[in-house]
Amino acid sequence: MGEVLGAMPKQEDPNLLVGFGTADDGAVYRLPDGSCLIQTVDFFTPIVDDPKTFGAISAANSLSDIYAMGGRPITALSLVCYPYKTWPTSILGEILVGAAEKVKEAGAVIVGGHSVQDQEIKFGLSVTGLSSEGSFWTNHQPQPGHVLVLTKPLGTGLLTTAVKKDLLGESALEQPITEMMRLNRRAAELACSLDVSSVTDITGFGLMGHLYEMLRVKQLGAIIDAEKLPLFSGVWEAISLKAFTGAHRTNREYVAPYEIPQTSSLEKYGQILFDPQTSGGLLVALPADQAQQYTQDLRAEGHDAACIGRVVATPSIVVQ
Repeated sequence: MGEVLGAMPKQEDPNLLVGFGTADDGAVYRLPDGSCLIQTVDFFTPIVDDPKTFGAISAANSLSDIYAMGGRPITALSLVCYPYKTWPTSILGEILVGAAEKVKEAGAVIVGGHSVQDQEIKFGLSVTGLSSEGSFWTNHQPQPGHVLVLTKPLGTGLLTTAVKKDLLGESALEQPITEMMRLNRRAAELACSLDVSSVTDITGFGLMGHLYEMLRVKQLGAIIDAEKLPLFSGVWEAISLKAFTGAHRTNREYVAPYEIPQTSSLEKYGQILFDPQTSGGLLVALPADQAQQYTQDLRAEGHDAACIGRVVATPSIVVQ
């Protein structure tokens, strides 16, 4: 995709404050009154069987990009691919209800959308949010010495794959579904008053892929304390059953330009670090003296958050 985007004509607009050049979670455009519009889009195929739950997870995933930019979602457009000719529309109705409830929880509204006939169901949202110039976050300005806080556990890709392949029972998804449906709203709100340097949400590229995007622009590095990673129950069992997706391999290839020393911890936790997430948590870089309190505040509200490492000046990612 980088090669495709690189071939596009350069866009010159002084009001475009964040575009696609830094692989940020959303675009930021300055309006005449000084406020900023944040726009993002995401959609994917079902990862759970219940249509209403799928709609809610997909909506939370789409809204997450706005929160990762420090914005407040205001409107959303539904994106629907559905086999209208062979499937009852009642199933699509449940997907839309699940999404609408989650958008309402976020304080935003669905204002329309677009659908096409497709043999494979896909659903998501194009979301618009608001911020002000100087108060939005990006994913590529971390500061050396800042601590990395992860606000949700890892392992959704492994567990959903294990259940899909009938390697684990449906009960293995109870905790992940709860977290995938959880908005990153409070994680963003609690960070707004802190000296945050960078934020991203952890989705398809896995923790390592999104961390790589956070570090590469300024050629910085990170040290990850693998033992502190928050994990869903059942993750190690899913790994023992080899419930891997193709993204495990492609995510490793994605970060290949960076130095990642081979350590025993990388060997042990590699399948987790490169696991593609759905509606994952925020990865927040902030000063060490604020990170612990931020983590405690999140945990007090039921978030399984943890300080998982720190940013360093050397351009490599060390898992210890």
